[in-house]
Amino acid sequence: MIADSTLEEQLTLAQADSRDMKRTVIALRSELESAHAEIQAVTSRITQANAAEIAQLRTTVGALREELERARVEREKAVQQERVGAAQEIQMLKATAAALRDELEQARAERNHAVQQERVAGHNEMAQLKATAQALRDELQKARADTDNAVRSALVGAQGEIAQLRQTVAGLRESLELGQIDKTNAVSRERTLAADEVTQLKGTIQNLRDQLDVTRKPA
Repeated sequence: MIADSTLEEQLTLAQADSRDMKRTVIALRSELESAHAEIQAVTSRITQANAAEIAQLRTTVGALREELERARVEREKAVQQERVGAAQEIQMLKATAAALRDELEQARAERNHAVQQERVAGHNEMAQLKATAQALRDELQKARADTDNAVRSALVGAQGEIAQLRQTVAGLRESLELGQIDKTNAVSRERTLAADEVTQLKGTIQNLRDQLDVTRKPA
């Protein structure tokens, strides 16, 4: 009996679990169907939105393609114009280069001619300068010789003049010494004469004093 009751309980529990699982499956199926419906709705909206965006993108792509074609045409036209302009500029540059090359050649020829003339002129000037230098050297040597002769003559003349001056100085010194001697003798003579004169004057004065005394005595 106990075993039968246990089996019934297990069966009841199993049936309850089965019912729960069925309800769960039904609920999950409902949720899944709702999810599918929502997915379909979202997919439909996305598809419509994508279709509109694709149509817009197609329109944009068409416009861009047309603009690209116009840009290509304009670019090809501009490239053609640039090619024509470049060709013309190249021709002008070639002509300018040719003119400059001719002018450069002419300038080189003129420069070579000028250099040649400068060389000739420099050679002539150098020859003149050498001749002038030689003439100046000769003149300098002559001037040095004349200077040496003049110095020698001046020295000889100066030595003669110095000898004459020495003789003159010796003569003047001798004359000065003689003059001093004469002066000393003259002073001595003058002193002697003065002393004699003083003595005579003293004698005369004494005689006059004696005569005066004689005349003053009574007769």
